[in-house]
Amino acid sequence: MTVQKSLESHGLKNLAQVLWNPSTPQLYEEIVRRQEGLVAHLGPLVVRTGHHTGRSPNDKFIVQEPTSEKDIWWGAANRPMTEKHFGMLFNHLRSFLQGRNIFVQDCYAGADPRHRLPIRVVTQYAWHSLFARNMFLRVHDLAELATHQPEFTIVDAPMFHAMPEEVGTNSESFIVVHLGKRLVLIGGTSYAGEIKKSVFTILNWLLPRKGVLPMHCSANIGDDGDSALFFGLSGTGKTTLSADPKRRLIGDDEHGWTDDGIFNFEAGCYAKVIRLSQSAEPQIYSCTRRFGTVLENVVYDPVTRKIDLDDDKFTENTRASYPLEYIENSVPEKMGDHPKNIILLTCDASGVIPPIAKLSPDQAMYQFISGYTSKIAGTEVDLGKEPEITFSTCFGAPFMVHHPSVYADLLKRKILKHNANCWLVNTGWVGGRYGVGKRISIKYTRALLNAALSGELLDVPYKTDPVFGFEVPEKCQGVPDEVLDPASSWPSREEYMKKYKELASRFIENFKKFEADTPAEIKSAGPTR
Repeated sequence: MTVQKSLESHGLKNLAQVLWNPSTPQLYEEIVRRQEGLVAHLGPLVVRTGHHTGRSPNDKFIVQEPTSEKDIWWGAANRPMTEKHFGMLFNHLRSFLQGRNIFVQDCYAGADPRHRLPIRVVTQYAWHSLFARNMFLRVHDLAELATHQPEFTIVDAPMFHAMPEEVGTNSESFIVVHLGKRLVLIGGTSYAGEIKKSVFTILNWLLPRKGVLPMHCSANIGDDGDSALFFGLSGTGKTTLSADPKRRLIGDDEHGWTDDGIFNFEAGCYAKVIRLSQSAEPQIYSCTRRFGTVLENVVYDPVTRKIDLDDDKFTENTRASYPLEYIENSVPEKMGDHPKNIILLTCDASGVIPPIAKLSPDQAMYQFISGYTSKIAGTEVDLGKEPEITFSTCFGAPFMVHHPSVYADLLKRKILKHNANCWLVNTGWVGGRYGVGKRISIKYTRALLNAALSGELLDVPYKTDPVFGFEVPEKCQGVPDEVLDPASSWPSREEYMKKYKELASRFIENFKKFEADTPAEIKSAGPTR
């Protein structure tokens, strides 16, 4: 569909052809014609992202300006950029775009009509426009499309590279958010995930001021209407575990929690697909064989065009972007009731945290603020082969604009008000650390989750964990007892406890930076040495 508009109000002039809201087939034609990608067997589009095969957190900035600077959680996640440098960068970018073909998608972020954000995504690449079309909520009514007024605009130009010495960036790549001008600039990187995470950053700024909790989590719902949230960083299993054939999928990555329930921020999924199993993850696997799906850095046979999801030649962080409706049992409204269960996912490369534990509300807050996991190779640039222990507050520090206490306070109040059960689930290693033990079977993780979500796990015997103090079930149907007791598969319990206490020390040291703004009951809900 084509709507005649102008980008001059955004400061973009003297452009060549501007394609407004092109359809998926139109974008396929443009992508192939421009040699941005190719069509693989059964119809998915395969593209390469070049040097950047993951996010570039060191290249993200927020402009320090009067309307927002007092409320920003400045630091490693939110680096300041001056308005002067932003102005210079935008001028350089506008000059670069003159005479070039541009693609525009007008859409929304947020399935709840009361809280949705009108956005405009302006891209240099046709495949980035298709990515935006997959990931955000489309405007289907032509009259509405003609009058669409974006509250935020994202300008994405991968082939434009900044001059760090002039504009204050850390490299030639940049992701810069100007909250006052309602504008995001992205350049020097073809990794499409920067587009979606920039919008998530904006929502993390706007929604808490309305009493809505933005969450880096997936969500699904059972036959009885019981919603569940799955918090976790990339590689912990958010997408895989929420795409459960026995439950309906609300969304796989970003949601809001209002006084009336939860809603998806997006209209699509952005799943990690390296070594995806047809038997273990049939729903996501089928999406990699669909027209409209964008496959990032997936290897394919040049003759048959069949893809190979096991090949990590380009990166461990291979991705698939596809519309949510490609998941057969997804929820069309992308909304659900208040969650009955909240799952905090971690990938423990130390091999010491039990595969599941029941948390008190205060213990859940401690784990939420800590945001412990192990980064998996490929999700971000500069990660090595081995997992790297990290603490990402609120399970999404790179996207949290306010101080973590803002999000933690909102979450605790909602947990208490709606009496949600909280669980810590470890999808990492058992029988020893990475390189010694092995990653827990997804079969066992699903069995534990099913028991938790059904309420079955509330009626089994528990023991208190000696380090963290949370409650660990001793029995679960379909899961061997020794899996529930990670120490039993180590060479000795002494060696296990030594490693466990080392991890506890890392938690304690990390939490020191939050102590001044954290209530005493949450501080005391952490581990002991």
